[in-house]
Amino acid sequence: MPVADGGEEDRPAAILIAGPTASGKSALGLALARAFGGTVINTDSMQVYADLRVLTARPSPEEEALAPHRLYGSVDGAVNFSVGHFQRQASALVAEADAAGRLPIFVGGTGLYFRALDEGFSDLPEIPDAIRTGLRTEAEGRPTEALHRWLAERDPESAARLRPSDRMRVMRALEIFAATGRSIGSFHDRREPGPLAGRTLLKIFLAVERDALRRRIDARFLAMMEGGALDEVAALHARTLDPLLPVMRAHGVPGLIAHLDGALPREEAVRRGQGDTRRYAKRQHTWFRHQMGADWHWLEPEAAQAMAVRRLRAAAGR
Repeated sequence: MPVADGGEEDRPAAILIAGPTASGKSALGLALARAFGGTVINTDSMQVYADLRVLTARPSPEEEALAPHRLYGSVDGAVNFSVGHFQRQASALVAEADAAGRLPIFVGGTGLYFRALDEGFSDLPEIPDAIRTGLRTEAEGRPTEALHRWLAERDPESAARLRPSDRMRVMRALEIFAATGRSIGSFHDRREPGPLAGRTLLKIFLAVERDALRRRIDARFLAMMEGGALDEVAALHARTLDPLLPVMRAHGVPGLIAHLDGALPREEAVRRGQGDTRRYAKRQHTWFRHQMGADWHWLEPEAAQAMAVRRLRAAAGR
C-alpha cells in the first residue's frame, strides 16, 4: 500500500509530485521551488505542447517568472512527443539542475513519465515517416474495431492486450509491426535506466477527496473557457494536424473542435470536456495506486507541503 508519510532522511536528489488533474500539483511544486532553490520540470504529456497553454493549465508566465520552469510549452503540436523523448530531455535537465546546485522538482500527472525517471522505459524503435504516413492514410475513415482485426491478423499477441476501441495504441502496434516485423511487446525488455535511478527521491501523490476534485475540475474547465481555451483550439484546428497526434486528443479538444465545426453546441462541448477530464482523473488515481511502488506518499495538498518542508528543512539542518 502507498505510504502516508515518511521519516526524516537525507536531502532527496529530486522531488516527484504527481496526482490527478486539478489537484494542486503546480502550486505545490512552485512553493517548494521558491523555498528551497528548485527547478520545476514538467512531467505532464500535454503541458509540453506550445499550442495549448490555457487548456492544459500550464503555469502562467507570472508563475514561471517566480522560479525556473523547464519543458513547459517547448514542443510543437505537430510532434508526437514520446516517453523516450521525455526521458532524454529529463536526463539533460537533471544534469542542468545538478550543475546549478538546484533541486529538480518534477510535477505532472503522466504516470509513464514518472516511471521513466526512476525505472526507465522500453526503448521502442523510431517509425520511418513513410511507414507512419502510409498506415495512417490506409486507416483513415476505418473504424477502430476494423483496425484491431487487422492487427490481430498480423500481430495477435499485441491485439490480445489492446482494447478494440483504443485507436492510438492499436495504430502504434501496427506501426511497430510494419517497421520491424515484431510485436510491440518484444521490445518491453529493452529498458534504459532512468536519470534518477538509484538516487534518494521524495515521491508525493496528491490525493484529493473525490467530490472536491470533481468540483475543481468542472470549475477549472469553465475558467479555461473564459480564459481563451476556445481561441487556442481554433488556432490548433486551423493547422489541420493529424488527428492521432497527442495534442489533438487533449481533454476538451475533440469536443471544442466539434463545436467549432458546428456539430456540437458550446454547452455540450463544455460538458464533454468536463466529463472527459473527470474520467481521466479517475484513471490517473487508479493507475498510480496499482502501478507505482509503495514509496509514494499519498497526502492531501496541505499535508504534502508540510511533510516536504519538514523533510527538506531537516536535511538542511534547520
